[in-house]
Amino acid sequence: MTSDLDAVFERYPEIMNVSEVAELLRMTKPGTYNWIRSGAIPAYKIEGTWFVVRDELKAKLLNGRNLTVPQESHNEG
Repeated sequence: MTSDLDAVFERYPEIMNVSEVAELLRMTKPGTYNWIRSGAIPAYKIEGTWFVVRDELKAKLLNGRNLTVPQESHNEG
């Protein structure tokens, strides 16, 4: 079974550049660079160029996912 997140990531290469990450997350490139520099997006810098491993980004998103906790109904009686 493929998750919704897998479907979002499937068209992107295993190693992504900043433009691809920005497109995926629907962010600006400057905003993406800010998140990379702050560590919010896991990335690697080689010779001044940032790269993101697709599956590391997907894992980061999964770990940061908010989960809806069902509220218990309280019966007053």
